Amino acid sequence: MVSLLSRLFIKDYTNYNDIQVRRKYGILGSITGIFLNVLLFVFKYFAGLASGSVAIMADAFNNLSDAGSSIVTFAGFKVTGINPDDEHPFGHGRVEYISGFIVSIAIILMGFELLKTSAGKILHPSDISTSTISFVILAISVAVKLYMAFYNSSIGKKINSAAMKATATDSLSDSAATLVVFLSMLVMKYTGINIDGYTGAIVAVFILFAGYNAAKDTISPLLGTKPSKEIVETIDNIIMSHEGILGVHDLIVHDYGPGRMMVSLHAEVPGDRNIYELHNLIDHIENDLNDRFNCECVIHMDPVDINDSRVKEMRIETGKLVKSIDEKLSVHDLRIVPCKDYDNIIFDMIVPPGHYKKDEEIKEQVCKKIEEKYPGCKAVIKIDRSYI
Repeated sequence: MVSLLSRLFIKDYTNYNDIQVRRKYGILGSITGIFLNVLLFVFKYFAGLASGSVAIMADAFNNLSDAGSSIVTFAGFKVTGINPDDEHPFGHGRVEYISGFIVSIAIILMGFELLKTSAGKILHPSDISTSTISFVILAISVAVKLYMAFYNSSIGKKINSAAMKATATDSLSDSAATLVVFLSMLVMKYTGINIDGYTGAIVAVFILFAGYNAAKDTISPLLGTKPSKEIVETIDNIIMSHEGILGVHDLIVHDYGPGRMMVSLHAEVPGDRNIYELHNLIDHIENDLNDRFNCECVIHMDPVDINDSRVKEMRIETGKLVKSIDEKLSVHDLRIVPCKDYDNIIFDMIVPPGHYKKDEEIKEQVCKKIEEKYPGCKAVIKIDRSYI
């Protein structure tokens, strides 16, 4: 259904990197979620009243909270479409993450309320009805929620939306929770054992777990996460495919919401090439990355002396020495500056965030190895951080 609607109402519906296309997908998925969740709530609510089952009632109000969550997601996607302004020059894309976080908090609160109600039913159980209509409604609910999980997951993957992926996870946990309620009704019908309160508690735990996962997936981008391995490899491949680029380092990807990235990096280029030719090359690469990721890209040129054999040999050997201390370390921008009594080997060294050794300790080890390897030289090291 959603695939058909997207073809009918979303122009250029396969261009998932376009901001407006992904926004329309998010709105379409949210509206569908509101409609289906409200429908499930109505059916389950009356089934819960008729049967007296706290588990069915819990599941019904879970669907109502899901409808509320879809409304928040809908509002989030609407706001993300607002153009950049003076106060928000990078746009409003992160509102999608904020709306997803609000949804997750609502899910967690609902889970706690349902857990409290279920605890009361465990302490003071009451008879429940096991009518055929209750079974039919629960079976339909499982099927609908599985469908919702499928289309939310599909949209989430297409437009790379944390909010839609969180909604898909929630729908999947809902289908599992409803299935548990269905099984508890079967147990009551054929054995007479009332496990309604316990089933309600299980449903509440499902809801809490879904809320926790949704919160984790939406708050991480707000705090700032490293780019995916796929994005890093694609950026590297695009840059290195251009003749004249010798290496890439200091790559940083700033995320201002899906479809709103800023990319900065250093590209090593031959030091003997014409500066205007190199500038044109860098402009061309920036345009390629802008077209591929719909991003703003800034590339800093680092000239490399490719004709000095001593510098080339030292660059290779220094890299090996650093790797012998820790494979995660790397060097770039190495150059030799002659002084009166010695030569300075100057370079940057990338140290991963949270490294188990302190910066000064690492520098001391590297300096010692280099000065043993090259008597008459001193190492001058600047520590860099890796953001990928």
